[in-house]
Amino acid sequence: MTDKNSFGDFTGAINALAEEKGIDKESLLLTVEAALAAAYKKEYGQKGQNIRAELNSVSGDMRFWLIKEVVDETTREFVDEEDVKEIKEDKKEVEEEKEDGDEEEIKLPRFNKERDILLSEALKKNADIELGDTIEEPLPTHTEFGRVAAQTAKQVIIQRVRESEREIMYNENKEKEGQIVNGKVHRVEGKTVYIDLGKSIGVLLPREQVRGERYEVGQHIKVYIEAVELDSRGPGIRLSRVHPEMVRSLFEMEVPEIFAGTVEIKAVAREAGSRSKIAVYTEYEDIDPVGSCVGQKGMRVNAIIEALGGEKIDIIEWNENPEEFIISALSPAQVISVDLDEKTKRAKVVVPDDQLSLAIGKHGQNVRLAVKLTGWDLDVESESQEIE
Repeated sequence: MTDKNSFGDFTGAINALAEEKGIDKESLLLTVEAALAAAYKKEYGQKGQNIRAELNSVSGDMRFWLIKEVVDETTREFVDEEDVKEIKEDKKEVEEEKEDGDEEEIKLPRFNKERDILLSEALKKNADIELGDTIEEPLPTHTEFGRVAAQTAKQVIIQRVRESEREIMYNENKEKEGQIVNGKVHRVEGKTVYIDLGKSIGVLLPREQVRGERYEVGQHIKVYIEAVELDSRGPGIRLSRVHPEMVRSLFEMEVPEIFAGTVEIKAVAREAGSRSKIAVYTEYEDIDPVGSCVGQKGMRVNAIIEALGGEKIDIIEWNENPEEFIISALSPAQVISVDLDEKTKRAKVVVPDDQLSLAIGKHGQNVRLAVKLTGWDLDVESESQEIE
């Protein structure tokens, strides 16, 4: 920072930097002006001063002002005798209504001539000035700054650019919250996996990983963006491979009828890595909702199964009749009868003797998924158990 011409080049660099990083030019210019003000204060100013810098983004011309607040004895404490004498000349009597001891005395900040100006003095400069306003006094223009001051300005600019990049990255990823994205395994630290999402890195914690899945550096993988949070290091992107909504999002990507809204996913139940059940519905008589999700020769559902690492998927048709819905939810098992208790939202389901294990499923998985899908507590019994 040596002369006006160099600042003309500097403003050109600011515009180029804003364009490259996608940062608002006005915002970056304000940051540069704050950095220049800090550099000016360090090199030529005094402690306690409030300095404002203005940089012409076209010509590179700079101007500096000393900003002072207009005060009087009601807003500042005066400890210097000369200040007290000066304030007495313009002092107005203030009636005190409170009695001693009623309230604690509020301590006023001390008068500082570097950042404060008396109302009586300010009125000489501007007849319309009022208490609490600020007044700006022009300062000599300097374009040469020492190494320390220049370095301070540089650090302020770099920090602001980083903050803007983080904000932009956060906003971009926040829009993708609740969506499936393609990523690549960036690194693996213990059981935590970091996924490269292109412009940012997301974290796949152990609890959000499918049991039994292995992750290798460079491996391409689909992940669900569960949450995006902003912290000092940038956007914290929490990813998941086990979230139930991941199944919904994959179907939205693979099935045009779901994406278009002609077929609706009413409910999803999932035990990640093992099995999922989804209930689909359409109000159009000429559309088969289950067939739309399966696709020709199972192409659509197979693509989703592959993306989920081989997880099995049962697709059933949603029905507003609870009995019919429960019967479908327990498929592939056959059901003889369903007895509903509306008050407790429990249902007793009777199945053929040879279908009991199928209805319950391995380790009770089939009935658990049916409970999640329908929202009903299900007591499954065999026909012989019901007779007994």
